[in-house]
Amino acid sequence: MIELRDIAKEYELGRTKVSALKGVSLGIERGEFTAVVGPSGSGKTTLLNIVGLLDRATSGQFLLDGLEVEGLSPSARADVRGRKIGFIFQGFNLVPVFDIRENIELSLVLAKAEGGRREWKERVAKVIEEVGLSEFARHKPAELSGGQRQRVAIARALVKRPQIILADEPTANLDSKTAFSIIALMAALNEEEKTTFVFSTHDDRILKYARRVIRIEDGEIRE
Repeated sequence: MIELRDIAKEYELGRTKVSALKGVSLGIERGEFTAVVGPSGSGKTTLLNIVGLLDRATSGQFLLDGLEVEGLSPSARADVRGRKIGFIFQGFNLVPVFDIRENIELSLVLAKAEGGRREWKERVAKVIEEVGLSEFARHKPAELSGGQRQRVAIARALVKRPQIILADEPTANLDSKTAFSIIALMAALNEEEKTTFVFSTHDDRILKYARRVIRIEDGEIRE
């Protein structure tokens, strides 16, 4: 499903060239629950940004469902990203003036999802129930705990019914108990929905939930 072939990513910082990824080759099959681990600055976020079509590789080949995506136009990349990929960010990225339902439905609006508002509202209600927040549906982000806001972020990613969900340090801002519950929820949804999950972390405590672990250091896959 996800196939990276000799992917490199370089950034220019003034006169300095920084190699964030160095010839990464990797395959991830549909339905996997995979953790990408490594210290800060190892290249985890860069790797997820390339897989999520938020950034382009400097060189190498990236195939998504057999489609070569590196050469696509910005609009074509945005279309693929909107249809196939959901994101869970460590900072939640929720709209503060919207309640839970509105934040989740916004994902459908931006993705130009099929169906009308009635179907969207049904999908939103179903996914809110799946993440255990039905009683908080009319609450705004400021009225929720960090763990609850992360559950909203997960629901927002799921409601599009994407093939892939990418989570960049989804437990970074949470206490240990809440972090474990969030990863356990993602693992359960992966099992039930067969959605491919790829999440980055530097917290070795949560790796017992991963069915596959990819360790990256200095922009290279170590194991």
